[in-house]
Amino acid sequence: MPEGHSIHRLARQFTSVFGGARLAVSSPQGRFAAGAALLDGHVLEAAEAHGKQLFLHFSNDLYLRIHLGLYGAFDFGGDETFAGASTIGAPRRVGEREVAGDGGAGYAGPPEPKGAVRVRLVSDHGWADLRGPTACEVVTEAERAKVLARLGPDPLADGADGSEGAAEFTRRLRSKGSPIGLLLMNQEVLAGVGNVYRAEVLFRARISPWRLGRSVDEADAAALWDDIVHLMNDGVRQGRIITTEPQDRADAGEPVPPSEAHYVYKRTGLPCRRCGTAVAGTEMGARNLFWCPACQAD
Repeated sequence: MPEGHSIHRLARQFTSVFGGARLAVSSPQGRFAAGAALLDGHVLEAAEAHGKQLFLHFSNDLYLRIHLGLYGAFDFGGDETFAGASTIGAPRRVGEREVAGDGGAGYAGPPEPKGAVRVRLVSDHGWADLRGPTACEVVTEAERAKVLARLGPDPLADGADGSEGAAEFTRRLRSKGSPIGLLLMNQEVLAGVGNVYRAEVLFRARISPWRLGRSVDEADAAALWDDIVHLMNDGVRQGRIITTEPQDRADAGEPVPPSEAHYVYKRTGLPCRRCGTAVAGTEMGARNLFWCPACQAD
């Protein structure tokens, strides 16, 4: 599932290529025809992300709310003025990788829809197709506010590197008696972190996934927040998740090879990059969990 950094990249791309443009909105698949009709012909005024939620704000004060889930993805294309990644979302064969577009050479308008396109958005200069989202609906400002009220702090929000976000995350984390490996995936505790960041930040902090949230002291919780902010902002800049430090990689090449990008994620049975112990794997919360039994001892 795309993690929060990918959704923030989506918001930035929508702002860049569609911000201020009047859009033709349709549902080639037909499942979103009623919602598309509410937005068709209106101007996209803003795009914003909170955690894994994307909101596209239109000039009639309605929002298109999208949660990509496990299978959702956007494809983009357009003319020479339409710059940006051609695909953002899932599925991903290698981390969070995006493919550059062709610069709009020979652009003659949107292509014929391929597959089950839930929503198509078209401006004078480009298009975006959405396939396979978990959620895709038109909401009002009040409905958007209700969604946001349920979510925890977003490490990629403006000002997240200050004390307010750290304090809120610490409060929510320490109020729970569940294992921290579950809590980091709970969007009501922390918005945007998924399975890759969950495994990697706990390893970097040397925290056992089974440590209870209420047993994490305030200093450790604040340090964990700061590292999540740092890593996810790197993810926004690079378009992929890289959590290893240069000194811990066997291959120092650039760009960082996929095999060297992570400490424990999907490395079950391989030696820990720091202590040599075999990385362990199990399930937690119906998701695969990876950790080093030595570096992250209880």
